Amino acid sequence: MNDVVIADYLRTAQSRSRPSAPERDWFHQLRADELLARLIPAILSRCDIPSAKIDDCIVGSALGVSEQWTFGGRTPVFLAGMDAGVPAKFIDQQCGSGMAAVQTGFMEIATGFADMVLACGMEHMTRVPMGPTLFENGAMSVNPDLYSAEKYSEWDMPTTMNMGLTAEKLADIAGITREEMDLWAVRSHQRAATAAEAGFFAGEILPISAPQADGSFTTIERDQAVRPGTDVAGTAGLKPIFRADGKVTAGNASPLSAGAAAMLLTTREKALALNIKPLATIRSIGFAGVDPTLMGEGPVPATRKALENAGLQPEDIDVWEINEAFSVVVLNCIRKFNIDPDRVNIHGGGIALGHPLGATGVRLTGTLARIMAEKECRYGCATACIGGGQGISIILERE
Repeated sequence: MNDVVIADYLRTAQSRSRPSAPERDWFHQLRADELLARLIPAILSRCDIPSAKIDDCIVGSALGVSEQWTFGGRTPVFLAGMDAGVPAKFIDQQCGSGMAAVQTGFMEIATGFADMVLACGMEHMTRVPMGPTLFENGAMSVNPDLYSAEKYSEWDMPTTMNMGLTAEKLADIAGITREEMDLWAVRSHQRAATAAEAGFFAGEILPISAPQADGSFTTIERDQAVRPGTDVAGTAGLKPIFRADGKVTAGNASPLSAGAAAMLLTTREKALALNIKPLATIRSIGFAGVDPTLMGEGPVPATRKALENAGLQPEDIDVWEINEAFSVVVLNCIRKFNIDPDRVNIHGGGIALGHPLGATGVRLTGTLARIMAEKECRYGCATACIGGGQGISIILERE
């Protein structure tokens, strides 16, 4: 098999989506595919690669309906002005869609069927809001038998379809407290704010000029949801969202977000021939299913598979990027693998930076590669839980 490397990675800033007050979202007048179309030419230009050299363009999104429908992945190719000969595909693995695009590109190159692949992700949770609206307007439909037929009762669809309730169930079973979840959330904001102030994220964010509600244009180059002043007292005062007696609040869960991310994958030989210094080598991948009412458990078996495939143990991993869909997901992984928390989400995570579902997996992987270079670490693992009861993981080795 070919060694597959990350040649480059680039993303937009991640805005704070507010479907009920769209004008407050910095990207509210730009579609998700328009955000992605800004990234693709930029990353190709940075690597001095003509688009005709791309063997596949893989686009991930959790909600590939309405304006996020991609015509088989081709509309971003059209919008980005790529060569007509570039094939594309669309992937929906919910919150894992972006990382699934990276994994698919990895497998295409590793097996010799491609030399260069763009793995992308996008999501706009203001313009294509997650929730009942998409069901009410017919954009999405779940088979009603899953809710009503006794033979499907084991799936407990009311819980399965509500990510907050799955997080509450995981917190109960794992014995993780509200205080622990709030402390992790505060840490996320503090670390993200520190990293942003130090300029770390400027190395991966493409500034984008975006029209605002007042008619002005603003250059968006930082993540909108990061709150430097977040503290324990304020977070502890928030009420539970999903259960009156629950632990999950708006403070210890990721915000709705809009954003896009792109990653260029190739072989080590091709990178060297093109004078590209790779960010990292992809060493292993993993994916797994779990009880859908315990969605947040997904990263655990997925990571176990990735570690086994790489011949590694959890203690061999120097740094981790565990998606903060909810604080409890990260805390559960830390317990299950006995991870030093100081090795996890070093520059904050999704609670602060945002979680534009389809883009998150690319961001996790790319940010991890950059942290590994910054800290001179050998191995890193990025992992995420996935709505519907799945997990997805990737292990990188620093070049």
